[in-house]
Amino acid sequence: MGRLILHNLKHFFITFFILLAVLIALGMAIGADAHLNQNPLAYHLDGEGPHVFQQDHQWTALTLRGNPDDGFHTEQQRHDLDQEFAAKVYFPLDDQHFTVTINPQILTPPVSYQDDQPMLAISDIEGGFKAFRDFLISHRVIDQELNWTFGSGHLVLVGDFVDRGNSVTQVLWLIYKLEQDAAEAGGRVHYIIGNHEIKNLQANFQAAEDKYHYIAAMLGKSQQQLYGEESFIGRWLASKNSIERINGVLFTHGGIHPEIADFKLDLTQVNQIIRDQYRKPHFTRRDPGQYDFITSSHTGPAWYRGYFKDDLSQAEVEQGLAAFGADAVVVGHTIQSEVSKLYGGKVYAIDVKHPKDYYFSFPLRRSEGLLIEGADFYRLLADGERQLL
Repeated sequence: MGRLILHNLKHFFITFFILLAVLIALGMAIGADAHLNQNPLAYHLDGEGPHVFQQDHQWTALTLRGNPDDGFHTEQQRHDLDQEFAAKVYFPLDDQHFTVTINPQILTPPVSYQDDQPMLAISDIEGGFKAFRDFLISHRVIDQELNWTFGSGHLVLVGDFVDRGNSVTQVLWLIYKLEQDAAEAGGRVHYIIGNHEIKNLQANFQAAEDKYHYIAAMLGKSQQQLYGEESFIGRWLASKNSIERINGVLFTHGGIHPEIADFKLDLTQVNQIIRDQYRKPHFTRRDPGQYDFITSSHTGPAWYRGYFKDDLSQAEVEQGLAAFGADAVVVGHTIQSEVSKLYGGKVYAIDVKHPKDYYFSFPLRRSEGLLIEGADFYRLLADGERQLL
């Protein structure tokens, strides 16, 4: 009897592990992964901020202080509306601080650049400060102290740096800091708005970590107000473009639908049409013409997935590029197993699964990006390696 039980148990475990292996292999094949063992520091709120709002004709910078046992309070600093001021940003996972100088002047960036300087692009960081920081360090865009070291190069952030992660505050302030540091060195940071930035500006927070609902409430705000018109970060995000051309290459989060060419619009016009919708929920759109097409979650540049979902011809891809005088386009939005060259080098897809700050993921995630130097396009790996595409 005992031998029969052992025999059946053996077959049970063999069958179990075979099925488990098949499920894991199937999950990996379709790009699924699992987040395991959340680090409790993900919800460490002491030092969270700054969250800066215009209140009573002043800027009010709010930072959370305290802990769950003793309670929390809000530390406030007030500044004149035309006054620059410094603020500290804290990243709990590494116990790291960095300082930003907040300049009240917010300008809309140009839509086109031509200077033949190198361009490094990365997308879809999704609130992952550590992955973002470590990748930039590995490729010598910044040093260990977060100082800009990329000279006159272009760092292009191709959308979706918010939502789904626990370090959105830190990611956004690092981008803001690097914008200033790059400009002083003759370089440039381009923050291209993705569909998740637009969602946040439109008060769609379905993909936001629950942590930020709590943070908003503790600040005496609604979630919408974190990126609202009285929010400094909200105003800064709303100033950004959704598509730019740099050294003959287009950068946009989703892609270029071939039929955009039919509207005969330039980059400034396309950006303004989308910017006009930054504060309007999707369901309010009623225009059947160019406004609806360009802001649509199916055909708009911040949302389009046609390079991967539609049966596009080479001519259709090039039609979209020709409408804006570009030789190629770099996109995020649609996840790839690795940074890839498509359509004979006309499309470069750079959305990969980056590591999460406070989770162990299986399979392991590794950041990637793209470097463009002259006519050469390189796939960049997390360890600093580059591979010619």
